[in-house]
Amino acid sequence: MIAIYPGSFDPITLGHLDLIQRGSRLFDEVIVAVLRNPNKMPLFTVQQRLEQIRLATKHLPNVEVDSFDGLTVNYAQMRQAQVVLRGLRAVSDFEIELQMAHTNKTLSTQIETVFLATSNEYSFLSSSVVKEIAKFGGSVNHLVPPHIALDIYQCYNQNSPALNPITTETTSHLKRIRMDKEV
Repeated sequence: MIAIYPGSFDPITLGHLDLIQRGSRLFDEVIVAVLRNPNKMPLFTVQQRLEQIRLATKHLPNVEVDSFDGLTVNYAQMRQAQVVLRGLRAVSDFEIELQMAHTNKTLSTQIETVFLATSNEYSFLSSSVVKEIAKFGGSVNHLVPPHIALDIYQCYNQNSPALNPITTETTSHLKRIRMDKEV
């Protein structure tokens, strides 16, 4: 049985990887399918995301990484998949995902949607959260694989906060020095 796990994965997080790993135990093959969405302004190109995901899943022999555009159902049919795999973090996810599953069912009765509840430690995690933290100089080392954290820091022209920590006390001290110089 082949499952498609579609998403933008910009960037892929430890939560996504947890679902991929768990899905790889449930299905014969899991295809992580990166959606080319022209309506989004991604941090990484599709090619970069494919490479990031391949590196992060190289230890899973039954996981393939691909990209597509258009409808997920059409892509699933083309790949002869029987399942669309989706993760649920919160009740709000369920409402959106259930609506999508019902819509997909109207397009193809041959494809089932399987929901996996996100592991507790990743229930808050999304690609948007990772980008927001990194944008403002926070560490994302505990949210994404190390190679992806480095890619993110490069996008925001930052060193890893773990390698160059700035404490609140240091920041306050620097602000006081700047203020003294201005006065």
